[in-house]
Amino acid sequence: MSICVENRYNVSMRLKFVTCKVMQLEAYLCASRSQNIVDIVLMPQGLHDTPDILRSEVQKELDKTIDNSGKPYDAILLGYCLCSNGICGLHSDVPIVVTRGHDCITLLLGSRHRYQDYFDTHKGVYWYSLGWIEHCNELMPGKDRYDKLLAEYTEKYGEDNAQYLMETEQTWIKEYKRAVFIDWGLPGTKEAKEYTKQCAEYLNWDYDEIKGDPSLMQRLVDGDWNEDDFLIVNPGLTIRDDLTEPHIIKTEPHCGQCGHTETSPPEPEA
Repeated sequence: MSICVENRYNVSMRLKFVTCKVMQLEAYLCASRSQNIVDIVLMPQGLHDTPDILRSEVQKELDKTIDNSGKPYDAILLGYCLCSNGICGLHSDVPIVVTRGHDCITLLLGSRHRYQDYFDTHKGVYWYSLGWIEHCNELMPGKDRYDKLLAEYTEKYGEDNAQYLMETEQTWIKEYKRAVFIDWGLPGTKEAKEYTKQCAEYLNWDYDEIKGDPSLMQRLVDGDWNEDDFLIVNPGLTIRDDLTEPHIIKTEPHCGQCGHTETSPPEPEA
């Protein structure tokens, strides 16, 4: 590792944190508590739906290794995990630090092991959080999503075809049985919980709450990067998937063919 973790409490590092906009509040909260200088870059929601676009857009930020004052970053942090292999092929001239996990729920719950434990004991889980609801409530399963899609389909294809398309679109929703809200105790949480309950009731799902844990994201911005939870990608290396626990991701030499990678089936994003 080219960054010495032991120095993190003595010398502030200059870090760039690239993350999805749905993690905005959590990212700013953790950055405000860090002694490091953390510049946050918010990426549009939904990039994980098209991994090649996610890779392309995030790579543009990884290529920007100098801050606005002209000083180089010590490292660039990713608020993304594997995300349907969207981070595979990313590289930079400064170290990249990535959390080991399949998607951003790992960062919200504070541990990929906690995430896996809940998933193993509660089948059919769809995750809700304050950021997801605030930035894409019309995409979250519930009445808002249904009404939005029905109106779009009706306008484009007519009423009869719209009803058929809605029946087809709802098929994947039947695979889920539980709406789970991740509570970080942020302003607006009460209203977000109520919204999640309404979605669950509309869909005839069970409702549950789980306390969020900022410790993993906090350690990311603090520079407390142990090998079990984080991957450090030094210059000259790139990110590849490694779906054997506990790794999730690994590094290999960058060959200049970023994005040209044989990928495993994408993991579903919550």
